[in-house]
Amino acid sequence: MKRECLECGRDIIGRIDKKFCNDYCRNAYNNKVNKDSKNLVRNINNRLRKNYRILDSYKLTDGKTKTTRTRLLDKGFDFDFITNLYTTKKGTTYYFVYDLGYLPLDNDYYMIVKRE
Repeated sequence: MKRECLECGRDIIGRIDKKFCNDYCRNAYNNKVNKDSKNLVRNINNRLRKNYRILDSYKLTDGKTKTTRTRLLDKGFDFDFITNLYTTKKGTTYYFVYDLGYLPLDNDYYMIVKRE
């Protein structure tokens, strides 16, 4: 029985359960199969990294500072991408991107904080 490589179509020599002629073809085939899910993860990580850099660009005094929503949006901040939430005993919710977070205040102000 003649077997062909799933990627390039060349004849396969070796074990009976072998599907690819070499490591290059195996990697190329699997990269094609997983391309969509990898792009999704890559895009999400890029958005999180950008949000983190924006929050990190603010100089913190005693671990916090204030800014406006407009300034964050002008720098390209995307409020849809966070890593976790922290709710205090009083019910206040902080939105975090790794160890940097923000708290929505009145009049479109935000307090930026760093978790120690």
